[in-house]
Amino acid sequence: MYLTPEIKKDIFKEYGKSEFDTGNIDAQVALFTYRIKHLTEHDKQNSKDKVTERALVRLVGKRRKLLDYLKETDIERYRNLIKKLNLRK
Repeated sequence: MYLTPEIKKDIFKEYGKSEFDTGNIDAQVALFTYRIKHLTEHDKQNSKDKVTERALVRLVGKRRKLLDYLKETDIERYRNLIKKLNLRK
């Protein structure tokens, strides 16, 4: 399995306030980014897998909504997160 509880804890510890801070927007965006990268690699190898493609599009949309909210509320935090995750825009 690509997303183990240990990986989740590491992501939440790095981007959130603690490993149990799962509701932090930064941590959620980081988790979505990790999942998007994995699904993108899967989609490259399995181009006919439409279910994974749909899940990927939905995840990108969720991440975009969270990033838009963060951009409206705290622009500096948004810029730091974009730079830290190497996201475009």
